[in-house]
Amino acid sequence: MIAEFWIEFVEATGIDGQYEAWAFGGEDDSELATELALLVRDGPKRATAGLLEDHEQEGDPLPLPGELSVILDGDGRPVCVIRNSEVDVRRFGDVDESFAWDEGEGDRTLASWRRIHIDHFGEHGWTVTDDTMVVLVRFEMLWAPPG
Repeated sequence: MIAEFWIEFVEATGIDGQYEAWAFGGEDDSELATELALLVRDGPKRATAGLLEDHEQEGDPLPLPGELSVILDGDGRPVCVIRNSEVDVRRFGDVDESFAWDEGEGDRTLASWRRIHIDHFGEHGWTVTDDTMVVLVRFEMLWAPPG
C-alpha cells in the first residue's frame, strides 16, 4: 500500500528519492496519529518536535533537511508526503511562538504548545524541563492524493 502510494506521488510530482513512512505520536496512539496526519494534509501543521534523548536512546539519526516522508494515519494508511525544510535542536524553554504556530496544534500558542508537549512526553515516561533538549523539524506538505 505504501509503495503504491509512493509511485502515485512520483508520477504526480516528478519528485523521487528515498523516504521513510511513519505516523505521528508513537505506535500506541492511533487516534492521535490520524488527527495529526490530517492536520498536515489539510494545512495548519507544518512542524513537529521530539526529544533529543529519545532519538539518542533509540539510536535514531536526527532528521535532515530535504528528507522525504510518507505520513501514515493511525491504521498505517498513507495520507501525504512531506519534505523536511529545517531541523534545529534547542532547549524546550527556547522554543518560540513561531514554532508553536507552525506545529498547528491546539490554539497554536506557545502556552498551548508547551502544555501539549509536556503532557505527551509525560505519557511516554519523559520528564520535561526548560533545559530538556528538543529536535524541532519544520516541513512542507508536498502532496496528498486528490479527493
